[in-house]
Amino acid sequence: MSTATLLAKLRPMPARDTRSLPERLYPPMPKAWIGWVSAVVVAGIAGVIRFVDLWRPHAVMFDETYYAKDALSLLRYGYEQSTVKDANDIILNSNGDWRTVDIFTDQSAFVVHPPFGKWTIAVGEYLFGATPFGYRFSVALLGTLAVFILVRIVRRMTRSDLIAIFAGLFLALDGLSIVMSRTSLLDNILAFWALAGFGFLVLDRDFTRKRLAKIVSLRGLDAVCAGMGPSLGWRPYRWLAGISLGLACGVKWSGIWFVAVFAVMAVLWDVGTRKSIGVRHPFWVSVLKSAPPAFIGIVVVAFATYLATWTGWFVTDGGWGRHWADSQPHTWIPSALLSLWHYHVEAWNFSINLTADHSYQSNPLSWMFQVRPVSFYYESFPNGAGSCTGSNCAAEVLAVGNPVLWWGGCFALLHQLWRWIAWRDWRSGALLAGMLAGWVSWWLILDRTIFSFYAVAFAPFVAIALAMSCGSILGPVKASSRRRLWGSVGAGSILLLTVIAAWWWYPVWTGEPIPQPLLVLRIWMPTWV
Repeated sequence: MSTATLLAKLRPMPARDTRSLPERLYPPMPKAWIGWVSAVVVAGIAGVIRFVDLWRPHAVMFDETYYAKDALSLLRYGYEQSTVKDANDIILNSNGDWRTVDIFTDQSAFVVHPPFGKWTIAVGEYLFGATPFGYRFSVALLGTLAVFILVRIVRRMTRSDLIAIFAGLFLALDGLSIVMSRTSLLDNILAFWALAGFGFLVLDRDFTRKRLAKIVSLRGLDAVCAGMGPSLGWRPYRWLAGISLGLACGVKWSGIWFVAVFAVMAVLWDVGTRKSIGVRHPFWVSVLKSAPPAFIGIVVVAFATYLATWTGWFVTDGGWGRHWADSQPHTWIPSALLSLWHYHVEAWNFSINLTADHSYQSNPLSWMFQVRPVSFYYESFPNGAGSCTGSNCAAEVLAVGNPVLWWGGCFALLHQLWRWIAWRDWRSGALLAGMLAGWVSWWLILDRTIFSFYAVAFAPFVAIALAMSCGSILGPVKASSRRRLWGSVGAGSILLLTVIAAWWWYPVWTGEPIPQPLLVLRIWMPTWV
């Protein structure tokens, strides 16, 4: 028996769709005010979790030692400058004025990550000073906004306010997302712009189909499908997606995977759109009519945006390798671009050879199981601290995800993979594309020194998967009252367990001093130490 025959036998028989073609192209949206209010409320919950006591711990945690200082250097010089040995202590003991904190040498610094993520951190330092709150502010803000736009994205994908609220709450209450929103590292900034690019493409798909539905209603299906089918019109959201994905690349090079995967996804969506109205040879028509503008609107725009993130390096003279090309044979390439290319070659060579062992490194295949989280901070307080008044207190910041989201997400992703294969559900395919770009891409470099907190880049797609699976558990609106009751119990239980888990692990996500025995109770695996 062939694979196609087997799938045909296993695939559920869908109910007959009695909607008109325009309604199938663009299903009606729920009431607008409910969607906006729910997004604001869920984002408000996320904001409280991320901003309360953001200054805690008063320390430079893990890789904050690089990015907080690089951001301060960008403010002062426009490029990264080397720092003195005790720079962290100077920052923590200073008045926080970014204009006067003296931590820099007279040598430029070679750094392997592009500057945009550090410029983002620099905004918080400019507003609130070179303090823990200042260098974490921008990341916390983007972490909060990510929850808001996730609710809006999922609502548009599913036409369900409830599923959108579930997705937003899953991300708002995820420990990995919380820790990475309260720490001035780059990965949560990357996650925000990758999600924004995805959201703009969802908008592009929706409004393109809405426009097409109106054309079909006015002109009729036969006229629309004549020849190579209709033009899908001007696509401004694709350009916005390209800008967003270019900014993601300007944070970390791993954003390139989101550019490549999402560009292909956008063209495949056009194939589906043309197929739905009966255009002959929809794949080849889309390759001819959609692929070139998609390449320009997403890939070319992303590349141009990425180059723009290096503006500070271009307009100054002191950046590392800025004038490398001046001593090279003359070519038609501008010396600044040739120097930037040399910079990228050196950064690439450093990155691919980064194989030194680290006590917290982990295999990407284990990230969904949260087997080896990274401890960003630990301090014991023999005489108590904060609200912990006992004689044996400790504070830790452990970048571990909410187990309900990540362990439940393993089953949800399998369920969504099945829906994509068996039902051809474009929404399942879309979130799997996000997983492909954010997670599967790391499988290609298993020998690199990499960490589980990189998974924050695809955490929103895990949240979408679990929320959509909860929607399946809840059941269709027209199901029997008994089916809806048990579905509500099942989906509600998953959300309730998520809330309970967030309450339990909140102290070790935020560095709150607690009695040492209670801290030990929150370490569920020996690999979490």
